[in-house]
Amino acid sequence: MIKEILLPDLGEGIDSAEVSEVLVSPGKTIKEDDIILVLESEKASMEIPAEIGGKVKKVLVALGSTVTTGQGLITVEAAGKKTSKQKEKKQKAPARPATTTAIESKKQIEVKRDRDRAFASPGVRRLSRELKIDLQNIKGTGPKGRVTKEDLHNFIRNKMERFSGRPHDLGEKTDFSQWGKIEAQKLTKIKGVTARRMQHSWQTIPHVTQFDEADITDIHAHRQKLNKDRGAKKNKVTFLPFFMKAAASLLKEMPTFNSSLDNAGENLIFKHYFHIGVAVDTPAGLMVPVVRDVDQKNIIELSTELKDLSQRARGKKLKPSELKGGTFTISSLGGIGGDFFTPIINPPQAAILGISESRWKKVYDHKKKTTSPRYLLPFSLSYDHRVIDGAAAARFTSRYSEMLANTDNYKQ
Repeated sequence: MIKEILLPDLGEGIDSAEVSEVLVSPGKTIKEDDIILVLESEKASMEIPAEIGGKVKKVLVALGSTVTTGQGLITVEAAGKKTSKQKEKKQKAPARPATTTAIESKKQIEVKRDRDRAFASPGVRRLSRELKIDLQNIKGTGPKGRVTKEDLHNFIRNKMERFSGRPHDLGEKTDFSQWGKIEAQKLTKIKGVTARRMQHSWQTIPHVTQFDEADITDIHAHRQKLNKDRGAKKNKVTFLPFFMKAAASLLKEMPTFNSSLDNAGENLIFKHYFHIGVAVDTPAGLMVPVVRDVDQKNIIELSTELKDLSQRARGKKLKPSELKGGTFTISSLGGIGGDFFTPIINPPQAAILGISESRWKKVYDHKKKTTSPRYLLPFSLSYDHRVIDGAAAARFTSRYSEMLANTDNYKQ
């Protein structure tokens, strides 16, 4: 039996609406209450359910067309078995005029709305269906509890906080060969892992970066004397152990920078150990071995351990355990160049320090009213703004500058 499904009275003074989505096509089998169309008017967005199940024979409306109350939407070859609603209708009312169909459908829409309690625009509904997201799981912040596009985006963003997936395509696939010769090179395993972790960090952690400079003229002189006294040629002490030592001391003073937010985002975990990760550039990609108990080691011990870890990182000989457990990270580009940069936080840590190239500069001393050359270190602090506020970060960078200027902190 072929039956035509009509547009019911939409209520609220709505006589017509535009077809924003057509969800069925000829030949498709539908069930009772399946959504067949989505309509949008000036007042609301509405899903139109099928009042019967069966096979769609013909779609009578087109995308973008305007439909009015009582207009035919689709024709359906009704299924052999009568639905429970049809049986109930037959028992209660053997004969009804054709207009009853529209009234019944209106009731079905209202019941479905009350049951779902998920009001959203067609665009939001379309996106939620594509991503297989149930809008009932999202609390709407729009008028009358309407689920907005921002609500959907926030829901997706929160889900992504627990997901470290493959970097996804943010645009159309581009054929670069149309402009000239190209070569595709597969990422190394390490670079692939780094890419996923960095993307996950950037998308899920609200990054803020603070920039500052430290006067390390005295450290420079102390380091030169230390290397001269040791007679070291091949195993010279670099600046990095000094930066690590100062960071460990400061993390004790400001423990929030040595903490992590738990997975639920409800508790701050303070760690009473100071394991600092150091970014190492290797042919295979970036690696971050961890130096443990930095606060308990002197400059020479840190220098020796750093060289060992760096060499084994470049030779792919690090143990998995040597890449875990860091509480804070230092990324140094001082040997390459540049003034400042924005390092990306290494989750689940709360902050990361970026070291740039030190340079001699003329500095004016307003107390002595003299100008003298000083060896200045530009550095950057990126931090998780959910855990650390700007004032705390400014105090950290200011205090770090003070600690680097005092060589008493590093004497053996």
